[in-house]
Parts: sequence; C-alpha cells; structure tokens
Amino acid sequence: MTLQARVRAPTPKGLFYGMQTLRQLLPPRVEKGLGYDDGRIEWTVPAVRVADAPRFPYRGMHLDVARHFFGVPFIKQYIDLLALYKLDTFHWHLTDDQGWRIEIEQYPRLTEVGACRDSSMVGSYDAQTYDDAAYCGHYTQEEVKEVVRYAQERHVTVIPEIEMPGHARAALAAYPELGCTTVSDSSYTVATTWGIHEQIYCPKEKTFTVLENVLAEVMALFPSEYIHIGGDEAPKAQWEESDVAQQVMRREGLESEEALQSYFVSRIEDFLNANGRTLIGWDEILQGGLPPDATVMSWRGTAGGIQAARQGHDAIMTPTDYLYFDYYQGPPETEPLAIGGDLPLEKVYGYDPAPDSLSRETASHIRTCGPST
Repeated sequence: MTLQARVRAPTPKGLFYGMQTLRQLLPPRVEKGLGYDDGRIEWTVPAVRVADAPRFPYRGMHLDVARHFFGVPFIKQYIDLLALYKLDTFHWHLTDDQGWRIEIEQYPRLTEVGACRDSSMVGSYDAQTYDDAAYCGHYTQEEVKEVVRYAQERHVTVIPEIEMPGHARAALAAYPELGCTTVSDSSYTVATTWGIHEQIYCPKEKTFTVLENVLAEVMALFPSEYIHIGGDEAPKAQWEESDVAQQVMRREGLESEEALQSYFVSRIEDFLNANGRTLIGWDEILQGGLPPDATVMSWRGTAGGIQAARQGHDAIMTPTDYLYFDYYQGPPETEPLAIGGDLPLEKVYGYDPAPDSLSRETASHIRTCGPST
C-alpha cells in the first residue's frame, strides 16, 4: 500500500505553512540537522488530517537590537524560527537611547556616533553597575536588504521601528541640533543605562525634515505596509522648558504637551500615509488624541488596544504580563538575569488577544499579538 503526505492550500503562503505542519509532525531529531539516511531517525508521521488556518492576520515577534545588538546570522536564525511556528511578522526595533542600529546614508553620524556607547549596564538594574567596554554595532543597508529578502523567502514581513519623539538619545548624540536644549548639552551621549531618558526630539521644522529623510531611506529598504515609530515613554520636561516647543503649541492651539506629541506623531503619519504606508505606535500615542489612521500596539496591558479598537483603529496586543519574554519564566534563582516579572509558558499559551468585553465588530480591529524579546 502506498502512503502519502498531501499538503493543499489556496496560496503559496498557505502551502509553505502546510509544510511547516508536516515538518512539525516529523521526529524532533530531524531538526538537529541529521541526514535523511541517518539510522537514528525513524521517518514516520502520525496518520492524521490537519485543517489549519490563521485566526488573526498579524502574528509576530519583536526583537530589540538597540540595547543588545545581534548580527545578521542570528537575525536569520530568528526568522527561521518565526517561519517554523507560522509567525509571519518580524518587528525589528532598530533605534533607541542605547544605540542607533541602521545605516542612513544622508546622516552618517547616526551610526558613526549613535551606534556606539562607551559602556553597558551589567547585572540587575537596581545594582547600577557597568562594564568599561565600548559596545558598538549596526546594520548596513545591504545587510538590511539581505535580511528582508531572507524573510520574504519564508513569508515573513519585516517591520522596522524608528523611535520618536522619545527614546532619541542616541540620535541626539549624533545630531544634537535636533534636540530642545543647547547643542553643547553634555547629556547628548548614547545612553549606557536602561530605562527612560529625558532627551527628546524638538518639534522644530528641521527635526521633521531630518526624520522624514530618515524614514524615506527606511521605506526604500522595507516594503512592509507598516512602519513603527515608537511613541512610548516620551518625557515632556524638555518640551515644557523649550521656547520652540511652546511656540509650536501656541501656533497650533495645543493645550498640553500630550497634545503636542499627538501633533508630532500626526505629522509623521501624514508623511507615511503620503508614501502609502501605515503608522504603528505604542499605546502612548493615544494620549493627546490618536492620529486618524494609526494602529496601536498595546504593551501596558490591554486597555490601550481596547480603547483603540473602540475608536475604530486596528490594534496589536502585546501586554507585558503575557508576552514580554524578558521576564522570568520560573524561579529567578534558577534562570538567567531578566528584567523581572513572572511569565511561565502556560500563561503565554493561555492568552487570548481578543477581549471578551468587545463586540464581534469591534474585536475585528484586534489584529492579534506580537510577543517581545
């Protein structure tokens, strides 16, 4: 009797995922790179019928390479794992206070200066101890193209994140004239400490020109519909003290610095929309008013995603309590250093990103989830 494994799907992407299902049915030893004729592998699969389809259109993973840089070989391994588990989106967090990791040809100092810090925090955050080693690294545009091609071959979309208006310290170290304080401000250095920093882009016309030029180069590298602009953890003290920021508020009739952030994000959204792209921002972009077409990534719990969905905006659920993999998965004394928290595997698998509190129509705006690493 002839036995067959048959995979059917209406699209090439579906066939690709069907092959991943077949691959997962094979003995685990197959994943160790052993040859098909290796006597240690019994090439059998269960006699089953699998009918599979995605519940949500966005199934992603996030990777922050600003704090901890990973080279292209690791990024490819990461994409391989996404593809194996039928995750179709790679959210690449490329800039932050602790490093600017993507080459921008028009502004070379972003990587010449912004991609290096003189030391890094080691051990727990509470200890506030540092090493004395320079920490550098960035991706050339050719390397980015290589990663995007590699991902496309595996039906993975790569979404870049370019942080603004906060988490801008590495960029301001390279181009301090984009900040609200004096160009000689000694705080404009690439951060060595994790967490939130006061440095923020100033809402002057030069800043918007530079950021639009940066995003133009980013969009030329990434064909994704979405471009992520961060928008989280943006302290407003420097805007409160800035004559430029206050003049913009008066000119635009803005009553608060939160409204100024909404104005800032809306201008960036207008630029992205004019280029056929959609803006994603962390849930702080809800503060001061959500830009018209923005998608919200809800990380501080699920409230931001629920609020966005009720306003008719798409949302991606990434709550820290369920999907941040820099949390401990077990007793801290038995695991590598983590930021804190308690997130066992069972809790991750038990999470449903579509809240019961939403109607079916409103819940359609929940695009799904994107765990963070």
